[in-house]
Amino acid sequence: MEKFNALKALIVSTEEDAFKFYTNGNGAAGTRVRKAMMEVKKLAQEIRNEVTEVKHKSKA
Repeated sequence: MEKFNALKALIVSTEEDAFKFYTNGNGAAGTRVRKAMMEVKKLAQEIRNEVTEVKHKSKA
């Protein structure tokens, strides 16, 4: 659950930069959003792997 909470916090922390990029065209904010989205992808994959692992343990 720790990684899921980290994922939620990352999304919330990126919201301001996303707003700056989409409303003002701020390129630096867009770069920060892209970097954060790569971290989201990484965390999401880790969560998927963890869920699969727990799921297989419960079947065994």
